[in-house]
Amino acid sequence: MTKELQALEKTHTWDLVYFSSGKTPIGCKWIFKIRTHYDGSIEHYKARLVAKSYSQEYGIDYDETFALVARLTTAYCLLVVAVVRQWSLIQLDVKDVFLHDTLFEEVYMTPPLGFSSFGKVCRLCFILLLYVDDIIIMGYDASGISDLHAYLSQQFEMKSLGPLRYLLGLEVSDSPDAFFLSQAKYASDLLARAGLTDCQVVSTPLAYEVRLTPHDGSLLDDPTIYRQLVGSLIYLTVTRPDISHAVYIVSQFMTAPRTSHHFSVLYIHRYVKGTLLHSLHFSSNSSLTLSGYSDADWAGDPTDRCSTTDLCFFLGDSLISWRNKKQTLVSRSSAESEYRALDDFT
Repeated sequence: MTKELQALEKTHTWDLVYFSSGKTPIGCKWIFKIRTHYDGSIEHYKARLVAKSYSQEYGIDYDETFALVARLTTAYCLLVVAVVRQWSLIQLDVKDVFLHDTLFEEVYMTPPLGFSSFGKVCRLCFILLLYVDDIIIMGYDASGISDLHAYLSQQFEMKSLGPLRYLLGLEVSDSPDAFFLSQAKYASDLLARAGLTDCQVVSTPLAYEVRLTPHDGSLLDDPTIYRQLVGSLIYLTVTRPDISHAVYIVSQFMTAPRTSHHFSVLYIHRYVKGTLLHSLHFSSNSSLTLSGYSDADWAGDPTDRCSTTDLCFFLGDSLISWRNKKQTLVSRSSAESEYRALDDFT
């Protein structure tokens, strides 16, 4: 906590001013996290002081969810490019997350307890544009990478984490001619939260010929657990295309989940338990030929009789993108549903 406050003062994140009756300050709170290595061992403890942005007006709030997705997408794209170009991947950690650009609006925040004298508030001088925490450098020029590292160290307090191994739940391993991307630890933690570490495994993500509808079974007393489990599975599909279709199906019942839907979610977890070590393979010997494949069922949704499109794209031998999407119109034949799936390429 002391290091966090020192960093905020060093970067002049706020000015300490006396409270004015015409202003409405927002609150703040501490967030504590434990950073771990990919094997689960503790790396270090973190403390972050954050403003309670939900009390701000629209347009001032910072959307951390968007930043997380942007960072994840960027990291994934870097992996693919680095592999096919046979580039190295180096991970850096910015020790302090600081506010990055001038904020022209006036925003006032009450200081943390014990930080200042009574009657003063913090006038924020900067706004957080991007959550700068982990930086990935890729390339084949070792000298250029070293120069960039030195420059970043002059601008921020940096710590080199060496070759990229673990980022946002993604585990990266390599061989002389390939990279492997997986979420084995994340999947293992997910099974532990669901209480399924000792369950029996199954060979498919969904039971054979399962057809879920909004009216099967009885309503769950508390849908929170269902939503948490499905949300975690959605994140797991970042490296697990084999469960994406099953997760797509159960995610349609988040509003009013029922017992049959919950059973299917647990069934997916049992499949995940038996496939913890599944990973994406990116070969450095792969060509740069882009190819795509599509498939569709016919009237597969028992509720509205719409078909479902499945798409996947390969860069050479490496799977780089996939998607499941319900078609907006009802197809009158299997051929029509297939043509609609092909049309989704555009």
